[in-house]
Amino acid sequence: MTTNDPQSALRRWGHHIGQPAVVVTLAGLSAILALIGPFGTDRVLGLVPRFGYWAVLVAASYAIGYWASAVLNPVLPRRGAVIWIGLVIGLGVSVFVVALNYAVFSFLPDRGDFPRFVATVVAISIIITLVLDVADRQTRSVPSDEEAPPAPLLDRLPLEKRAPLVALSVEDHYVRVRTTKGEEMVLMRLTDAIREVGATAGLQVHRSHWVALDAVRSARREGDRAILTMSHGGDIPVSRSRLADAKSARLLPR
Repeated sequence: MTTNDPQSALRRWGHHIGQPAVVVTLAGLSAILALIGPFGTDRVLGLVPRFGYWAVLVAASYAIGYWASAVLNPVLPRRGAVIWIGLVIGLGVSVFVVALNYAVFSFLPDRGDFPRFVATVVAISIIITLVLDVADRQTRSVPSDEEAPPAPLLDRLPLEKRAPLVALSVEDHYVRVRTTKGEEMVLMRLTDAIREVGATAGLQVHRSHWVALDAVRSARREGDRAILTMSHGGDIPVSRSRLADAKSARLLPR
């Protein structure tokens, strides 16, 4: 889950950038750029310093893209969000490239060349952002060759109610498990029930409620909280402390 706590955001970023797949990808891209030596870097830098130059630039560009997406995705409408995010990334990368080139080469682009330079970087950033967004959508929309195993929680329900999860709600010492085929009260804690949702994408939106993201049909604000309309059964409240999480998951409008 996401929060507005900067320290929490930094911890998430530190965990993300430390993932082996991310490190290998960034290092591999840096190595390719160092070997190719684009934009004349092969003429002014040796192989090792050239790798260092591109490693810094690639890592910084990735960081700018990560933070731009994290900050803007929750507040932008879905339509056009990718373009705006790509624009912000391009502007941020442009500023960083100018600063890096000045620090390394004592070089600043001419006034006449600067607008074209920024436009080129912004265009590349928008294109890359669009491509990554399309790839992400395709990855999420294409079913895997093997069906995902059913949520372990469903084993606790009668056979006639075992179906895709909709929501979990606490009632006394029980959890009301709502599926597309009905509801059942199960004696367990909500935290334990959430651990048993398996591959179902969901979010805890209240201390007493969890929802499956695909089962949310609409949302509306009511004062300092929000209400989610589900595909089956009654509405689910979003507490004030969970609003940021719901926005990050794009359950709520701006």
